[in-house]
Amino acid sequence: MNFFDLDQKSKRVKELEVEAAEQDFWSDQERAQKVLQELNWFREEISTINEWRNNLEELRDLLELALTENDEEVLSEIDVDLERLSSELAHMELRTLLKGEFDRSNAYLTIHSGAGGTESQDWASMLLRMYTRWAERSGFKVDLIDLLPGDEAGIKSVTLFIQGENVFGNLRGEKGVHRLVRISPFDASGRRHTSFSSVDV
Repeated sequence: MNFFDLDQKSKRVKELEVEAAEQDFWSDQERAQKVLQELNWFREEISTINEWRNNLEELRDLLELALTENDEEVLSEIDVDLERLSSELAHMELRTLLKGEFDRSNAYLTIHSGAGGTESQDWASMLLRMYTRWAERSGFKVDLIDLLPGDEAGIKSVTLFIQGENVFGNLRGEKGVHRLVRISPFDASGRRHTSFSSVDV
């Protein structure tokens, strides 16, 4: 479904509303939650598209007036508004790419330090900080489920439960082995070390 196809989105909203109004709707709690979640997504997208259209129409009218009167200040304000709308559009385009079955779900993220002792354990703790900060900046809720500290520094393993829209879709590409090459802060000789940690989502 095209993101800007309001007719199809409105049609889907009506279908979901009919399903939600059925007498035995709550007999299957899991199914009911998925239906309501999908309904809210489509309603939000329709509202966002309508808001964009209204904003663009207002900016178009304002642009014509500003060009007629050669108003540099208003033209500058229009540039700022267009930048904001462009950023919002890029964000929504990313959302349309996350169409996998579980992409919109919450996610468990687990980090395990690899071979290499303190070096890898420190690298694992760096990954933990990175993912935690990313989640918080994205407006997601982060719960620490389990953490096993390292022997001298860092962590051996950690599991996070991250909640929010499209969390799994954003994180599934992170699954795998992550490598760090650096001058070790734990090596008095200042040698270069390669550290490994695995991430599972």
